[in-house]
Amino acid sequence: MATRNDDDRKNVARNNDERRERLAAGIRRQFGTEATMHFLRALPAFRTENDIPDRFKELLDRLDGIESSIAAGGSRR
Repeated sequence: MATRNDDDRKNVARNNDERRERLAAGIRRQFGTEATMHFLRALPAFRTENDIPDRFKELLDRLDGIESSIAAGGSRR
């Protein structure tokens, strides 16, 4: 038999879960904006070097393509 306190705890837990999900969705949305991407590309830690080996450039290009297709609603292979 559930008590009122049990129901209250379940409601609080459900509200916390919903709040976390909304926060996570908001953060993902903000990181995906063009303004954020532009800002991150300007930071040295996120900038690619021009003299990296061709193999690494190819891998980065493939990664960009996969990220773009997922963002556009495509499925990952």
